[in-house]
Amino acid sequence: MSAGWLVAIVLGIGVLAYFFSAQRARAQRDQVDRAKEVPHSLPLYHGWFAFLLSTLPAIIVLVVLSAVSSGLIEGRIRAEAGTHIPDPAAASLQVGIIHNAAEALARLGLTGTGVPSTYAALRDAASAAGISLADSGEDYMLPLAAGVNEEAALHRLLIQGLALLLSVAGAVFAYSRIRIRLRARNEVERIVLWSLIGASTVAILTTVGIVLSMLGETIHFFSEVNPLNFFFGTVWDPRFAAAGSGGSEGQFGLIPLLAGTLYIALVSMLFAVPVGLMAAVYMGEYASPRIRSTVKPLLELLAGIPTIVYGIFAVVTLGPFFRDLSAALAGGFAFIQAQSVFTAGIVMGVMLIPVVSSLSDDVITAVPRAMRDGSLALGATRSETIRKVILPAALPGIVGALLLTASRAIGETMIVVLAAGVAARLSINPFEAMTTITVKIVNQLTGDLEFNSPQTLVAFALGLTLFVITLGMNVYALYIVRKYREQYE
Repeated sequence: MSAGWLVAIVLGIGVLAYFFSAQRARAQRDQVDRAKEVPHSLPLYHGWFAFLLSTLPAIIVLVVLSAVSSGLIEGRIRAEAGTHIPDPAAASLQVGIIHNAAEALARLGLTGTGVPSTYAALRDAASAAGISLADSGEDYMLPLAAGVNEEAALHRLLIQGLALLLSVAGAVFAYSRIRIRLRARNEVERIVLWSLIGASTVAILTTVGIVLSMLGETIHFFSEVNPLNFFFGTVWDPRFAAAGSGGSEGQFGLIPLLAGTLYIALVSMLFAVPVGLMAAVYMGEYASPRIRSTVKPLLELLAGIPTIVYGIFAVVTLGPFFRDLSAALAGGFAFIQAQSVFTAGIVMGVMLIPVVSSLSDDVITAVPRAMRDGSLALGATRSETIRKVILPAALPGIVGALLLTASRAIGETMIVVLAAGVAARLSINPFEAMTTITVKIVNQLTGDLEFNSPQTLVAFALGLTLFVITLGMNVYALYIVRKYREQYE
């Protein structure tokens, strides 16, 4: 039985538990009405109480134990592969081959004595069935792959049986607890509360896990590369040593990437902030409800366009347009390159307009109505009220919105790689190509380099640096927004 079918069965048990528990509570309520007693909760809450008890524990056990099972199987494969190949990097490759071989055995239905004796035989059988396997597999992988399938099947059977048992037990327990004075509503709210706390905990633990995973590889990188050369270096050449450097691993200067990241973000903000802020002022202060209900969804539609589409628009349309326009203005000399900071900033600014306008509009409309009415009552015009009352009052919230928008711009990748290029250079000319941290993270994690080499590990150092920058901006923005909200409470 697949996990999808098991979840469907558990949900079906929950629906049945909901129906029968609600019916029982309804019947008891009818009896109580005749005795002139008031039940504590409606039958609806009794049904939800039974549904939650019969589904949540089973699904949680299914997810947790499945993850534990995968970890145990992965540990066994790595331990076995490590006895044949001591090199961790090569062992990781062998683990992937073993997983593929186990999947091929499962799809071919080969178990026990039906498992081929050689890897070449399995590869031929898989190729005949349209399944591709690596050519570098070895014969010792076949028994291990078959054992992996057997162990996974046993774990799956035990986990599914336990999940079904918990689901049925939860339904029976909830049904047996249906009473006239059962505080089913309080129980449901308590379960929902703990579910929300669990979801928040998962989000926090996920963030911590991301940071720790990057931190470990970053420490490994700094054990091979001097942190001072990374944070204060002005040359980015991770593949080959720069001339006269005397090194063999190249140079990993962060300054050109950080400069390109901040430069492109600055250009995009210079374009997005005035347009987005004026759009927010119009929608919040001038537009009628009918126009607002039409314009705002259309404006926010820009936020739903994939960034790769913006990048294609930049590299196909906007970049060549700026290049040809500059050539026409300068008598044949194109001083604006097709891939440049200016092009990437303009396209990214278009993408950020709905973010700026939406956040700023929410802040402007949150300004108390009494401040508007008081300014108008004193004889100020609408434009004077906006400039001297509303915008100053909303300024902290607008600054927080702009900081959140800037962090969004700093983390953009696809627009930059297509519109600004991949050249890591220091330049103040916005019409030349530059690149950002995110682009180099993608470049360093793709290719044929070994995973434990400095050329690959530098991606984690870049990612952690970018994480710290955006986290600091987000925290500061949230602090400003919270302070703004407290001002009018």
